[in-house]
Amino acid sequence: MGFLVETVAGMTGHTGLDVRAFIVLAIMFLAWLNYRGVLATLNFSLVITAVAFVAVITLFLGTRPWSDASPLAHGTLAAPLPYGWLGILAAMHFGLWYYLGIEGTTQAAEEVRSPARSLPFGTLTGIMTLIIAATLTWYVCVGLMPWEYLGQSGVPLFDAARMTGSTALMVFLGIGTLFATLASANGCINDASRAWFSMGRDHYLPQWFGAVHPVYRTPYRSIVFLVPIALIFALGAPLDQVITFSILSGLLGYTFMPINMTLFRRKWPLDTIKRGYVHPFHPIPAIVLITLCAITYFAVFLGYGTQLIAMVSFYIVASLWFHFRRYKFVKRSDQFTMPWPKPRGY
Repeated sequence: MGFLVETVAGMTGHTGLDVRAFIVLAIMFLAWLNYRGVLATLNFSLVITAVAFVAVITLFLGTRPWSDASPLAHGTLAAPLPYGWLGILAAMHFGLWYYLGIEGTTQAAEEVRSPARSLPFGTLTGIMTLIIAATLTWYVCVGLMPWEYLGQSGVPLFDAARMTGSTALMVFLGIGTLFATLASANGCINDASRAWFSMGRDHYLPQWFGAVHPVYRTPYRSIVFLVPIALIFALGAPLDQVITFSILSGLLGYTFMPINMTLFRRKWPLDTIKRGYVHPFHPIPAIVLITLCAITYFAVFLGYGTQLIAMVSFYIVASLWFHFRRYKFVKRSDQFTMPWPKPRGY
């Protein structure tokens, strides 16, 4: 958001504008929304995401890709690619960033009326939205801007709209980009606060974080605690570093998913519990996911090896702290309330 505000201010003659005030106000507003309740938070995200999505569609249609007069110039891309297939591999983890937060829909399970209906619908709708929007964003931006500039752009959609020469598109994409940024930040606050809340409730973190507001029924302490952390990252860290650390944290979670899928099927075979859904090709999805994770770790190492080492070191220290300090407070029996038989090999 800071990039966008600074760019628009420069275009209107307001150079030297300090964007930090806008960033602080945006984070405080989003934290307040989360504090008041998940219904207002997610409805706000739905509206601004819809506007951002329509803006991407409008930009795609505005470039008339079906016409010979289209300004899209994919043919001018360097052939072969500027950095070859190694460059594509090195950028792979930024593609993963598009889908961070999808798994966070499960964090709202206790705050929706019907989790069995809402969570699958929300997850699949989110994935479809991201696939369409991400593909159109990539297609339009690489067709309108040289790759040398695109790699340094902080607001590629807005810059792409400027390249069309249409003032209406530029204004609409400016609003759409701003809304997309707010939706992303809102999702991060929502997911992170509820992750801290769940870990506090299960005693993996101090139980103080597991408190629920008596009126709004939200994890208000976790939300308030994360506000200064969000401000530190937003104001003091380079954007690509923040994105990379977010990707690495999500990548670590994705790495455990296929392992857990395989272990779950072994501990509770198909004939032991009733399942809502059985994947017909197990364990192929788990194998594909762990393969993609391994490739992405290598991709991160190519461009952000220092951050990769720092992230691994951080989580090793955090894991040791959990094991030696917090695990004795965890009540494992409180976490398993399903009427399932004991796992095989228990």
